[in-house]
Amino acid sequence: MKSAKYSLLLLVGFALLYLLPLEFRALWQPDETRYAEISREMLAAGNWIAPHFLDVRYFEKPVAGYWINNLSQLIFGHNNFAVRFGSVFSITLSALMVACLAFRLWCDKSIAVLSGVIFLTCLLVYGIGTYAVLDPMITLWLVAAMYSFWIAANAPTTAQKVAGYIGLGLCCGMGVMTKGFLALAVPVLSVLPWVISQNRWKEVLLFGLLAVISAMVIVLPWALAIAKAEPTFWHYFFWIEHIQRFAEKDAQHKAPFWYYIPLLIVGCLPWLALLPGALKRAWQERSIDNSALYLLGWVVMPLVFFSIAKGKLPTYILPCFAPLAMLLARHARQLMTASRTLKINGWINVIFGGICTVVVLVVLAPWGVAKHPVYGSNEVLKVIQAAVAFLVWTLTGYLATRHNGRLWQWVALCPVGLALLVGGAIPEKVIDSKHPQVFINVVRPELESSRYILADSVGVGAGIAWELKRSDIMLYAKAGELNYGLTNFVDTKDNFVSREGFADWLAAHRKEGNVSLVLLLSKDKVPENQNVPTADHLYRKGRFVLFFYEKAP
Repeated sequence: MKSAKYSLLLLVGFALLYLLPLEFRALWQPDETRYAEISREMLAAGNWIAPHFLDVRYFEKPVAGYWINNLSQLIFGHNNFAVRFGSVFSITLSALMVACLAFRLWCDKSIAVLSGVIFLTCLLVYGIGTYAVLDPMITLWLVAAMYSFWIAANAPTTAQKVAGYIGLGLCCGMGVMTKGFLALAVPVLSVLPWVISQNRWKEVLLFGLLAVISAMVIVLPWALAIAKAEPTFWHYFFWIEHIQRFAEKDAQHKAPFWYYIPLLIVGCLPWLALLPGALKRAWQERSIDNSALYLLGWVVMPLVFFSIAKGKLPTYILPCFAPLAMLLARHARQLMTASRTLKINGWINVIFGGICTVVVLVVLAPWGVAKHPVYGSNEVLKVIQAAVAFLVWTLTGYLATRHNGRLWQWVALCPVGLALLVGGAIPEKVIDSKHPQVFINVVRPELESSRYILADSVGVGAGIAWELKRSDIMLYAKAGELNYGLTNFVDTKDNFVSREGFADWLAAHRKEGNVSLVLLLSKDKVPENQNVPTADHLYRKGRFVLFFYEKAP
């Protein structure tokens, strides 16, 4: 009976964190609107081989991550829940494998369950795991690959070892088809310290060939299909998306070497106090417990790899939290129930939640001390919601300190307030620059009546395409991430209109029907200074502006 109640509590907590909030938060541009629209276009065209985005070839990522999103939209329909459920599905499977691997390592159900709970409730994992990007999908395949390697390395029979290495190859192959060749590099780097320590070179080289073959078997059909359909795909994807992003001076999202250290620390909330002890314990036990070294290498090696890369994003280190969750869980269980560390962990969450509550009420609120408050004078309710969300974090952390820290596990519920309330607490300033769905719904009649729609932002254009279920959105002035697809193929060059050529283009094309131009302005810009022909109607909401041109006779 106690086990049944505990399982029910876990399911309710999972639903509150990972399922209920999905539909009620507007999609963020550019990421969520991009992945929503790419999958919608793949389903509409029936083309599951070559990704297209706004009717333009899109070679930045392979295809398997889109497949998961495609299935989600196919099952759940055209809604925000479906857009995000692929990420939730992937992160949930990753959590289950984390729990299963933890049980294999230590044969302790409590550590296994706690490993999965810690993984799902780490702030960075939760934030990315409910957000429509491809990182939860690559995390799924990397966790599966590391799980498969451990099974293979510890298999009692040759047949089981062969099966483990074949599974490793299949998972790496799916990783390559999700986000590229890092799915090969990360597992190899992660197991390297363990292989060196255990002197397992001969076995790895011998059976590793099976992994290579199985990876090729699963990748090859699509690789050949995309090469036939789009002969330039592999050149662009390898040289631009891998070599330049990793090493070139002009790599996107450049950041210093230490960029991931603070992200890892904050990302461990609400379990932060366990982090130093967990890493220290793993290091101290590396020679007597080879699983500790395995997990430690899995944390450190990818972290170093991504730190060396020129281009950095917070989402890249998501796979590091799988082994980290297992180390945190084991460390927590080996501490005394009334441990000082566990009590300190509760107080850290009290402090974090308290500081965030004060910042909302004293700095971000319209009555706050900031010169330009984030919230407007008409957003008092949103301020209250934001404060309550962090107050829940504070109170939950305080609950975990009670009875000398014996309720320490309750910190798992710290993010619940954010999950349920953050969607309604987003300031209008943010909505009017990052949530195009809200603006689109205001001007939907004009957009739906337009023969041509142009946007100067790829993310906003994707939002329009998703909402209206039409992919023929043209780009104006800035090609952005679609520059390669727009400039290297004859059949898509007309999908872009330059700023200088817009007046002539408009004069010719408005004879065929209404034209809508949607701009995302900088904060200090005004519509009248955009050097475009005078519109018949102009609508503005925050940074979003619609120039509407009626059909010319």
